[in-house]
Amino acid sequence: MTDKDNQYLYLYESLKASLDGYLNMNEKLLNAAAEKTRAVQLYWDGVLKYFHDFVDSYWIAVNYFSSVEKDRLSTTDPIESIRDYADILLLNLKIAEEAVKSSQGVMNDYHIREFSKAFSAWLNTVFSLEGEGIDSLSSRQALLLEKVVHEYPRAIKAIRDEYGFHFDDGGYIKTAETDRFILYQVLPTNRRIKVRENGKPVIIIPPFVLGTNVLAFLPKDKKSYVHSFANQGIPTYIRIMRDIATTPAFQLMTGEDDARDTRFFCETVKDKHSRPVTLNGYCQGGFSSLCNILSGELDGLVDALITCVSPMDGTRSKGLATFLKNLPPRFNDLAYGTKTLPNGNKVADGKLMGWVYKLKAIQDEYPLVSFYRDIVMLQDNDKSGARFNKSALAVNYWLAYERNDLPLAITKMSFDSYNIPITQDGTLPVRLFGRELNLKRIPEKGIKWLICYGENDDLVEKETALAPLDYIDAEVTVFPKGHLAIATSWSNPNSEFALHKSFGEKNYRGPVLYQLDLDNAGKGK
Repeated sequence: MTDKDNQYLYLYESLKASLDGYLNMNEKLLNAAAEKTRAVQLYWDGVLKYFHDFVDSYWIAVNYFSSVEKDRLSTTDPIESIRDYADILLLNLKIAEEAVKSSQGVMNDYHIREFSKAFSAWLNTVFSLEGEGIDSLSSRQALLLEKVVHEYPRAIKAIRDEYGFHFDDGGYIKTAETDRFILYQVLPTNRRIKVRENGKPVIIIPPFVLGTNVLAFLPKDKKSYVHSFANQGIPTYIRIMRDIATTPAFQLMTGEDDARDTRFFCETVKDKHSRPVTLNGYCQGGFSSLCNILSGELDGLVDALITCVSPMDGTRSKGLATFLKNLPPRFNDLAYGTKTLPNGNKVADGKLMGWVYKLKAIQDEYPLVSFYRDIVMLQDNDKSGARFNKSALAVNYWLAYERNDLPLAITKMSFDSYNIPITQDGTLPVRLFGRELNLKRIPEKGIKWLICYGENDDLVEKETALAPLDYIDAEVTVFPKGHLAIATSWSNPNSEFALHKSFGEKNYRGPVLYQLDLDNAGKGK
C-alpha cells in the first residue's frame, strides 16, 4: 500500500472510531434518559405514598373539627370565634413554615450531592473518561427508588412474622383474663432456662396508644424487652389489651376498671408465686401503673415499681406540652379527636393522636423529610452491601401499623397530666375511686421505685419522666438514645447497656438487674 492509501485507511479508521464512540455515547445517553424517566415516575409515586398517611390523618382531623365546630359556632361569641380561628391559622402557618424549611433542607442537601455526581458522570460519558457513566448512575438511581418505594414497604410488612408477640407459637401461657385484658406469662426463648417458680414476679404494663408488640421487638434476634426478664428465669407476665374495635367493655373502660383488672392480675400472680409483684410500666403504661398503686387498690400486692420513659408530669414536656399550650384553649379539647364507633360508643382516635405527635415534631416527621431520610439510609445500605436492617423494618412496622384507639376515660387521664401540673404537695391531676393520688404514698407504703429514661428522648423528655423526684426519692437509670432504645437496642443482652447489667460512671442498674436484686433481697429476709 502506498502512503496515500495508508492515510485514507487511517482516516477511515479514525472516522469509524469516532462514529462508534458517538453512537455508543448516544446509546448511553438514551439509556440514561429512559432510566431517568423511570426514576422520576418512581420518585413521584414515592412522594404520593409517603404523603398518603399524613393527608389521610389530616382529613380525619378536618372531619372531627368540622363536626365539633358546627355545634359550637352557634353558641360562641362571633368575636371570640374570629380570634380563635386567627390564632389557629397562625399556628398552622408556623407548622407549615417549619415543614417547608425542613423539606427544603433535606432536599437541597441530597440533590446538591447528586447533581455533582450526575455532572461528573455526564462528563465521563460525553468525553469517554474513566469513571461511572451517566447511564450507570441513572440506572442506580432508578433501582434505589424502586427499593425505597416498592421493595422496602413489602419488607416492612413481611417483618411482622418476626416482630412482636405471637401467642400461638408456644412461648406464652395464658394465665388470666378480664373483659378488657388478657394476662400471658412470657416464657424464656432459650428452653434450657427454667422459670424460678419461687422467684419475684413482674407484670409488664405496655403503653395504650403505641401498642404492645414493641415490647417483644425481635425476640429471635434477642431484642425483646419482655424476654430480657424471662430469659433470666424471672416469672414474667405481660398484660395485653383486647381489640378495642370489638370489645365494648374496653371501649368504655375507666381508670377504676384499669385498677381493678390490675389488682385481679396481681392477686393471681402473687398467689402463684407467693411473692409480691413488681409492676413495670412502659411509657403511658408507667403512668397508669403509678395511678393504680397510688389509688390503694394494689396495697399488699405490689411492693416495687419500674417505669420506663413514662410521662409523669406532661406539663414539663418541651415538645408536646408546649404544642398544646400554643393551641387556643378552645381547641385543646379531646372532642376534636373523638371517634364514634358503629355501636355508638366513643373512643379517642389513635391514628389522630399519632398524627399530633408528628405535628409537634414536624421538622423531622414531615413526609418529604421521611422520604429523603429513607432514600439516604437505603443508599448507604447499598454502599455497605447490606439489604434491609431488621430493626429499621420493625420500627417502621410499628410506626405504620401499631396505632390503637383508646378509651376516652384513659385518654382523659393522660390529657389532664399534660395540661395540669402535679401540685406542690405531690398530688396528681387525676383521681381514682374519688381518691386523691399523692406521690408521697410510695414511700409511706415502702414501695421501691426505679425510673428509667432516655437521654435523647424527644417524646418523653427527662424533665417529664423525673418529675416525681421533686417530691419523693426514687432510683434513676439513664439510658443513651431515645424513646424506644430500652425496648430495642438495649434489650439485646450483648449490648453495652443491656438491661441485666450495671453501666455508666454511676453504675446505673438496668430494670432486669433491678428486678434480680429485688428477688435476691427478698430471699434474704
